[in-house]
Amino acid sequence: MQFHSYIFIIVFLPVMLLLYFLGNKAGSLWGKIVLILGSIVFYGCAGKDSLLMLGISIIVNYLCVLAIKRFPYRKSFLAVPVLINVGILLYFKYFNFALENLNWIMRTEYGPRDIFLPLGISFFTFQQIAYLVAVYRGELEAERLTDYLVYILYFPKLLMGPLTDPVEFLKDMNDAGVKKIDWDHIACGIKIFSFGLFKKVLLADTFAQAVSWGYENFDTVTSMDLLLIMFFYTMEIYFDFSGYSDMATGVSAMFNIPLPMNFDSPYKALSIRDFWKRWHISLTKFLTKYIYIPLGGSKKGKVFTYINTMIVFLVSGIWHGASWTFILWGILHGLHSVLDRMLETVQNKIVKPLRWFVTFAMVNVLWLLFSAPSVRQWLDMLVKIVRFQDRTVSNKILRIFQIPESVVVRDLLPLHDLPIDKGIWMVLFMAASCGICLLPENNYRRLSKNTCLTMVLAAIAFVWSLLSFSTESVFIYSNF
Repeated sequence: MQFHSYIFIIVFLPVMLLLYFLGNKAGSLWGKIVLILGSIVFYGCAGKDSLLMLGISIIVNYLCVLAIKRFPYRKSFLAVPVLINVGILLYFKYFNFALENLNWIMRTEYGPRDIFLPLGISFFTFQQIAYLVAVYRGELEAERLTDYLVYILYFPKLLMGPLTDPVEFLKDMNDAGVKKIDWDHIACGIKIFSFGLFKKVLLADTFAQAVSWGYENFDTVTSMDLLLIMFFYTMEIYFDFSGYSDMATGVSAMFNIPLPMNFDSPYKALSIRDFWKRWHISLTKFLTKYIYIPLGGSKKGKVFTYINTMIVFLVSGIWHGASWTFILWGILHGLHSVLDRMLETVQNKIVKPLRWFVTFAMVNVLWLLFSAPSVRQWLDMLVKIVRFQDRTVSNKILRIFQIPESVVVRDLLPLHDLPIDKGIWMVLFMAASCGICLLPENNYRRLSKNTCLTMVLAAIAFVWSLLSFSTESVFIYSNF
């Protein structure tokens, strides 16, 4: 089930809110049961195979949670389920990729296996590991099955995060003071949900059409087309994922359960290190807590700091997908982060606009690698962009941005002679997207700030998005 669907907005969410607060009146246990059962229904829409895999993961991990609490050799009972979780993740996401590379190295011809990818496996696997570690450290009571289930299954964060700390999440969940409906929280949740919905439906999905067309017609696209497509994907992935995070935060706020910030205006970053403090913040914190710090962090000297940084970014690249493009993407981000550390004093002397431009340009180039089918095609695209031999923009790209609303605007305003075939709407989309990314304060930071203007804007965004539903598109990060 997708957040940007009629069944979720009109049926599922209102019913869940009603049942949750009614359940809490009978006791907090019933409120949790409502969330657990509702989350199973939500995830079950992904298919019975994914639901079965999630169920097996839950049973195995909870048995290990009990073992950690009740038996000696607790480190073994922690290590075994962590290895099982990582092994399952590697099998589903990377087995065929490993087999393909083995065939290339050994000159063998093993055929790929028909392996389905359970929806959100990377996210719920990391959440399982976080819960296991918290129990091992004595931060949680293992016996509370409902707490464990609601932490893993909680539907706003189940598919794509944000990754949450189990101690903080369950502390908020079990707070007796938030079991009653709070209309201020409902209003704030609707506001940020509406803005997230607008990001996804109007911005991300429109940019996605242009990006898809570019890759489908790679042999005929011009240099200018590719330059635009690189920018379009940069905007698509941000509005897609931050839109989801806004919607997840908004939905959770309606249940009085706060989720952590996942984006903090990442395209305002002045360096790659700064970018990763703002982009997918929950993943950065997870990798820092469970990989970077256990490896020694920055406490063993500069060389080991650089090595640990590279390991973290290599893991991040591998986590995102089974392809050399993702691995190289992670490595290059790691190298730039190391260079940022080495040249920090020099960088601080450079004017901020130049630092921003270089960082944003590099992020664009690396997002192009992230989206490319292969490293070879990424390099071909970069060569074609650098040569810049053909500066025309294909008419198909221009037409993609002539959404139905553009005709309404043209008719309502004295714009009948506007040259809509010359790319004015594409330019407006690009200007609006840059404005949203660079000018206002982050939506999360304004979550509790409701004014008449913001609520009117949220209402317009909600209605406009709802009327723009056509086919139900998937979120980019649902594949990870």
